[in-house]
Amino acid sequence: MQASSLIERIDAALPQTQCTKCGYDGCLPYARALATEGEAINRCPPGGPEGIRLLAEILDTPELPLDPECGEHVPLCIAVIDEAHCIGCTLCIQACPVDAIVGANKLMHTVLADRCTGCDLCVAPCPVDCIDMIPATHEWTPDHAARARERHQRRQQRLSGQHHESSALAARTLANKAPIATGMGGDSALKQKIIADALAKARARRRKNEPGQTN
Repeated sequence: MQASSLIERIDAALPQTQCTKCGYDGCLPYARALATEGEAINRCPPGGPEGIRLLAEILDTPELPLDPECGEHVPLCIAVIDEAHCIGCTLCIQACPVDAIVGANKLMHTVLADRCTGCDLCVAPCPVDCIDMIPATHEWTPDHAARARERHQRRQQRLSGQHHESSALAARTLANKAPIATGMGGDSALKQKIIADALAKARARRRKNEPGQTN
């Protein structure tokens, strides 16, 4: 089997959550590593035991238990934004690999539940910790995976025309966190001031909402 065909077959067996828990910058890079570099088949927590079984079958290799260093296989969860505390920084939007979060700079953001892959990449960048992962009301199906792959590909194509950074995991993470607002250009001091002001407002709003506090 040609390498390209094998990569496609492996990629189709992966859940397409694009969570990067495997250590690669998405499902397709992991598929390439499996097909051409002999990478281990047990590095995909969302795929779980069934995913490992499929990869073992495709690559004709023994099954392995999930590598605990990559995480645990857990039921699907989706991201939910506490909109009352969202400061509109756009960092979660930039971090989402499948464009499942909508909103605009300085305005409330919302997660589209039917698009969320449960990757949780949006949680860490949030400066006010207003994103939680909650159990989903649906299972992750091959149809979900196919749609997630399409959205991820469209996003990658869009970003490739806007950024010149490496697509490596660390570089992508830094690139995702850099542009706070498109209208600020390269003014780092202005970006920091806007973030600081937004954080101050969010903290004041939280203190106001705490039990025992009065208007």
